[in-house]
Amino acid sequence: MFQIQTFLWAFLGGILPALLWLSFWLREDTDDNREPKKLIAGTFIAGLIAVVIALFLERGVGLFVTSGSTIAIILWAIIEEATKFGAAWFVALRTRFNDEPVDSMVYLVTAALGFAALENAFFLIGPFGNGEFTRGFITGNLRFIGSSLLHVISSGVIGIFIAYSFCELPSRKWMIAGLGLILAIVLHGFFNFFILRGDNNLFTIFGFVWVGVVLLILFFERVKRINRTCVTSI
Repeated sequence: MFQIQTFLWAFLGGILPALLWLSFWLREDTDDNREPKKLIAGTFIAGLIAVVIALFLERGVGLFVTSGSTIAIILWAIIEEATKFGAAWFVALRTRFNDEPVDSMVYLVTAALGFAALENAFFLIGPFGNGEFTRGFITGNLRFIGSSLLHVISSGVIGIFIAYSFCELPSRKWMIAGLGLILAIVLHGFFNFFILRGDNNLFTIFGFVWVGVVLLILFFERVKRINRTCVTSI
């Protein structure tokens, strides 16, 4: 019973902050053609499921590569970015509702927050299970302003690339999306590298993350303008 309680508290500790962030980012989709709530919910849940897939694959990597090594960090970043993108694509990006440039950013950010929610819950199980609620609270807050936003930024980068290729031919869209995925992996890899290095540069790292958040908000606004000019020109 205690284990179930621990998991429930950890799950709430992961899910509630993610939903708070989701409500913030969904406000960026302010036009009259908002995304269906069921599709947003489905994409968020797919992001949750992606964590399980990523965890399984990362465990497989651990059988062949030393945990925390540079190659492991790169492979972890590839796995997490690919599974988040796969979640968004499987549920939303390939549907008829992905009919405006900004939609790709909305769905990818949603999948990223679903991913961050369950990932954060897993990190909270240890402290909560040991009765270390203060440590759990600190861990949750650090992930709320750090790794959760890193997931949003890296997935948002892919969304930006897809948005700017909205009027391109399908083959070119996939190429541009691939470039976005590569950049997302690089950003994610650098974040993991500096966090795992543990050289007390947390404030600097989080500072860069928040700069990324501001840039992502600015790109949301730019993509909304693409939305009006591109759609009316085809």
